[in-house]
Amino acid sequence: MVTALPLIHPDWPAPANVRACVTTRAGGVSLAPYDSLNLGSHVGDDGAAVAENRARLRVGLPSEPLWLNQVHGVAVADADIATGVPTADAAVTHHPGRVCAVLTADCLPVLFCDEAGSVVAAAHAGWRGLVGGVLESTVAHMGVPAGSVLAWLGPAIGRHAFEVGAEVRAAFLAADGGAGSAFVPGAREDKWMADLFALARRRLARIGVLRIHGGGICTHADAARFYSYRRDGVTGRFASMIWLAH
Repeated sequence: MVTALPLIHPDWPAPANVRACVTTRAGGVSLAPYDSLNLGSHVGDDGAAVAENRARLRVGLPSEPLWLNQVHGVAVADADIATGVPTADAAVTHHPGRVCAVLTADCLPVLFCDEAGSVVAAAHAGWRGLVGGVLESTVAHMGVPAGSVLAWLGPAIGRHAFEVGAEVRAAFLAADGGAGSAFVPGAREDKWMADLFALARRRLARIGVLRIHGGGICTHADAARFYSYRRDGVTGRFASMIWLAH
């Protein structure tokens, strides 16, 4: 594991050969407003600083993470054969030593494994990805029964900070009539406070993924540890990673 950086380790009953961690914003060299361990190369930070941050992260990892060009879609990259920086919002691997990673700063990172420890995956799920089915697509690409899958919901914007328009609520209700339970009226007219964690749990449960852990760590409320696009606008990105140990 990466020992030089302050990391968050999922609290879930994953098999012993599954490794997973989430970075915080601490331990890097980027200057404000990206301070300090910004891992995103697309947010306006100095390229040399991002390269140094990624080099620090690489210490202790079995390989360079498969970085993705995330577009709030549902495409899933196969980390076992992918090269370069695939345009996708999730990655899956069946081979030890391949690191799946997603970058976020309010969107929900979801890590997956199966109970046998034969496959792992990471998904980037903002509201557009959730509506589009990125979690369902990721589970499908794992190639194992949904009932054998464990999921962990990483740090994301909490329901007290995530204000959305009526069109967002309507999009979720169109796919799932019960999704209204994940929304409460906002302070402003025609605005709603959305619970990404609850929405993700509903989407996963509908396809048979019932062993869902994590959730509840709010990026918006914890400026010391996390980047938050909604809070800061110009900001960095932290990584959620998972791999199979050799």
